[in-house]
Amino acid sequence: MKKLPREFYNRETTHVARDLLGLHLVHRSQGIERIGKIVEVEAYLGGHDLASHSSKGLTKRTAVMFGQPGFAYVYLIYGMYHCFNVVTESAGVGAAVLIRALEPILNITDRASGPGLLCKAMKIDRQLNAHDLLSDNLFITDHDAKSPHYIVEAPRIGVHYAKEWAVKPLRFYIQGNPFVSKP
Repeated sequence: MKKLPREFYNRETTHVARDLLGLHLVHRSQGIERIGKIVEVEAYLGGHDLASHSSKGLTKRTAVMFGQPGFAYVYLIYGMYHCFNVVTESAGVGAAVLIRALEPILNITDRASGPGLLCKAMKIDRQLNAHDLLSDNLFITDHDAKSPHYIVEAPRIGVHYAKEWAVKPLRFYIQGNPFVSKP
């Protein structure tokens, strides 16, 4: 399967977010290939976006966000759930796209609707933080992907603290897909 090139990720974050819908996330681990169709994402636009981790500046946790595009940013929330993001735009921007939900395609037996469930189902954890998405074991491909018919724009989930950024339509999902976390 052909991986997305680094140039795909080195674009404005909302464009990357929308263009990820319908593509396939692939994780190969312990001899098993898991594949899910990306059906829901959220864009985090960098240091000026108060909902983004990068709004706190460059830290050990956010260093990958400020690095090259096309790398995984994986973090733990509530001390128990992993979240998988793809770093976008050029180094220094601190932008990323959170992958919120997948439609199971191959070897996904658990629910993958919601970022924590997605990581659990895909066996993604912090060991994959800063992982190059051009690798052979974790990547995104447009192989067998079909463009969504209609993309819904909505506010992001769980960012009420982010003032005016809480209501911006930076969540994108495929309309009518039953695997979206919250329609």
